[in-house]
Amino acid sequence: MKPIAESQQSRVLIQLRDLILKGAFAPGERLAEIPLAERLEASRTPVRLALTTLEYEGLIEAMSSGGYRMRGFTATEVSHAIQTRGVLEGYAARLLTENGPTKQLLRQLHECLEQIDEAVNKPQMNFDDYAAYVELNARFHELILEGSGNRTLQRMMDMLNGQPFAAPSAMLPMQSSHEEGTRAMQMAQLQHHALVQAIERGQGARAQALGEEHVEIARMNVEYATSNPELAAEVMPGIRLVTRAG
Repeated sequence: MKPIAESQQSRVLIQLRDLILKGAFAPGERLAEIPLAERLEASRTPVRLALTTLEYEGLIEAMSSGGYRMRGFTATEVSHAIQTRGVLEGYAARLLTENGPTKQLLRQLHECLEQIDEAVNKPQMNFDDYAAYVELNARFHELILEGSGNRTLQRMMDMLNGQPFAAPSAMLPMQSSHEEGTRAMQMAQLQHHALVQAIERGQGARAQALGEEHVEIARMNVEYATSNPELAAEVMPGIRLVTRAG
């Protein structure tokens, strides 16, 4: 069990990161310790430590006058982060395949697939379906990453997931209609099935290629969102942190 101080520090970091990714702060906005501590109902120390971590992750930047401010991101930076995630996830899938998945892991992966099938295999997904997809999709990717047995990969992925729209939740559809969004999720789910099939068959190179290709839907989502900021803001409020420049 974590000590109380460490637990509060973790909570504050998670809350601050979540606020940033939801667009609670505008690019260039100053992030002051006292107002943040009051907003999060925490002391200044965990807030200060969280800000230091967020600077390390690249979400905020230090000001010459002291303190921190929210930074903006170019669409290119976000695209690079997503593509890097694909490389890491592809490598994780290959390691898992070559090391040989356990029966328990395969069972867990198939359970995820079955639950995601229930959410996406319909004419049109609703909000609850999308919410279920986000949770189950994150679980699916976590299982593969953990199954790779590579702790360094996991640490690198944790850092990437702190970048705007680089996490698996960036798979949420940004198409112009609910029908197109549903089709995009169904395509992503077909890739999930193909990936598990490659893992089961011991096809390491195919698993790696599928893992790398899978992130393309997320990358296209960001491209669509930056081209249609008003529409995107309804689904991804944090998109205002991203500009098309660069």
